[in-house]
Amino acid sequence: MMKKITYLLTGVLLFVAVNGVKAQAGQECNIKYNLFKGDVTNKKYDAAKTNLEYLLTNCPSLSVNIYKYGQRIAENNGDHVLAKRIYEGRLANFPKKSPAKVHGDYANYMYKNKLGTNDEIFGILDKAFKLGAKNMGVKNILRYFELVVEKYKDTDPQKVFDTYDEAVESVQEKLDDYGKRLKVLLPKEEAGTLDSKEKKKLKVARVNSSSLGQVEGGLDALISKIATCERLIPIYTRDFEANKTNGVWLRRAVSRMYNKGCQEDPLFEKLASAYADATQSADAFNFVAGVLEKNGDKAGAADMRKKAFDLETDPLKKAKLKLREAQGVRGSRGRALALEALKYDPNYGKAYLYIASLYQKSANSCGSDEFEKRMVYVAALNKAQKAQRVDPGCGAGRYIRSYRANIPSKKLVFQKGVASGSSHRVGCWIGETVRVP
Repeated sequence: MMKKITYLLTGVLLFVAVNGVKAQAGQECNIKYNLFKGDVTNKKYDAAKTNLEYLLTNCPSLSVNIYKYGQRIAENNGDHVLAKRIYEGRLANFPKKSPAKVHGDYANYMYKNKLGTNDEIFGILDKAFKLGAKNMGVKNILRYFELVVEKYKDTDPQKVFDTYDEAVESVQEKLDDYGKRLKVLLPKEEAGTLDSKEKKKLKVARVNSSSLGQVEGGLDALISKIATCERLIPIYTRDFEANKTNGVWLRRAVSRMYNKGCQEDPLFEKLASAYADATQSADAFNFVAGVLEKNGDKAGAADMRKKAFDLETDPLKKAKLKLREAQGVRGSRGRALALEALKYDPNYGKAYLYIASLYQKSANSCGSDEFEKRMVYVAALNKAQKAQRVDPGCGAGRYIRSYRANIPSKKLVFQKGVASGSSHRVGCWIGETVRVP
């Protein structure tokens, strides 16, 4: 009996001792953490580093801020070994805290500081992409795709196409998110009612949208070298039977064939029909409408477009359907359809850019002399600038530069005998009043 009591007392004392040590260690961790946090906040990085080392060794899962603040110390000291330890420690101890972004930041750090091979950086970016491309930084999305192109363009072009589709869809998701913010904030900016927080949000939305637009352009430039009709048609012909009920594969195949101008090949009609059968979606019916129109069935095409439009419930997607319809038409009818698209999405920059392109194409026919013809470019420039203002990610910059280069010079304005800043009515179907530059 006495032995049992002795064992019990020993066990209790051991339990108390162990837990006492744990409590003391936990208390020490908290003290070190608070000192560390204070030093980092006051930019005393050398002082903070000692406590950081303690926290990484003894309390690695205490707080994710150990790693967030720790990265500042590593970067300030140029300590690449510490930086690697911090990134890898965060991923190990907080695997669910923004893992795609952390992997992307880690890869970016390695790339910026020339710390790894392309294969090592690719491996980290690949993990980030698979965890969620939408949560990667814009530069990392483009860098990852560049590495995919370099790695697979000759051995597995389908891998390149699939990665492109996922990257573009992720970029578009980001753009749509910022577009929604702009839709709320821009009217307030025009009314002069933005508060300081909203001004910051608007600036972030504009800057990030513009960056995303550049990434989208970069992705397109890379894929255009690979995704030719000559390359796409054999691949999609080969893989059609295995994917003829796969809605995602069919949507991507039809979209790429359409965007690359491969609609004349019979495969496009086959893909569009299979896409419609598999998904019964508005997007699919709209592609079928294009096929019907190409085959001379204008009435059938119009009915199919109406069916697609009525089926769609998302106003942003309705706007895209209207613009796609507009892109097959010129002149005032094309503009009217683009304006309809803008009723569903007032921040749809590409609709304004399409109107601008319609104006530019009519420059030679909408003026009786050089001055009047060049004033058409002013109308086009106004629309492109509007696109840039409401939708910074739409890629309006190159259009703005092109149109601005063709507006009337000061010399031409003087020769015409009109005052700079005066009103001018652009003729023919355009019928818009603009300011003389």
